[in-house]
Amino acid sequence: MTYRSPSALFVIASLIWGSTWLAIKFQLGVMGAEWSVAVRFGIAAAVLAGFCVLTKRSLRFDKRAHAFLALQGALLFGFNYVGVYLAEEHATSGLVAVLFSTIVFMNPIGARLVFGAPLTLRTVIAASLGVVGVALLFLPELTHARQGGDAALGIALGLGATMIATGGNLAAIRNQAAGIPVLTGTAWGMLYGALTAALMAWALGASWSFDARWPYVASLLYLAVFGSVIAFGAYLTLLKDLGAASTSYVNIATPIVAMILSTLFEGYRWTIVAAFGVALAIVGNWLALAPARRAARMVARMPKQSA
Repeated sequence: MTYRSPSALFVIASLIWGSTWLAIKFQLGVMGAEWSVAVRFGIAAAVLAGFCVLTKRSLRFDKRAHAFLALQGALLFGFNYVGVYLAEEHATSGLVAVLFSTIVFMNPIGARLVFGAPLTLRTVIAASLGVVGVALLFLPELTHARQGGDAALGIALGLGATMIATGGNLAAIRNQAAGIPVLTGTAWGMLYGALTAALMAWALGASWSFDARWPYVASLLYLAVFGSVIAFGAYLTLLKDLGAASTSYVNIATPIVAMILSTLFEGYRWTIVAAFGVALAIVGNWLALAPARRAARMVARMPKQSA
């Protein structure tokens, strides 16, 4: 029996996605956001598919499976990320991170409505602590956003992207329940996501002017390999092992990591309120992952099966 550490997967996804907030900033400006998303996930799909071929994982699925993989890819890697990139053109990355953290409510509610998954009081309390904590961390940006204008459009795009991502997570849960492996399914999903973003770029007339400067190319490769292949591999495996509710707390830890990096590289100045917000978010994460830790200990105590 193989055992995957939920804590390790959680840390991998959180640390990598926490750093992608800085990387995405270098993706905006020259090339249209839709094309940047398409190229990012096109590269990611090729890398992951190549890995699957080298490790002799079958990439063959029937038409019905492809239909649901296309749904997962369009929602989770296509529409979602186009919305995130566009939101960051109208609002600060910190505000978008706060908006996306509301997925800790949307995921378990969606799983409850679609799959009948239990919605516990622990989940509600942990989610509330997490979102309030992240909101306090970005309180100045939230206050500024009340003025409306561009920030209001950024809020609408950010919340829309979060709702779409929830739908993508639910599609991923369905695909995993149907026996579709995480890695091969994700390779196809990313390809469908890239095609979705490319169709959006074409339909909207987005600018295609590839930015050959090193900051854009380096951030693109980092986002494709680490931010997409490795982070999503960890996240979707965690989704399979723990379900939507606990996994969604990656989106609480991610902005905290982003602010630590911002402190190191952008001169972010901490306040007492921000520090209190981080403390609340950490408590929320601890509550969310407590059931996972108990499950991990139970698995570790189980007798090993021979191959």
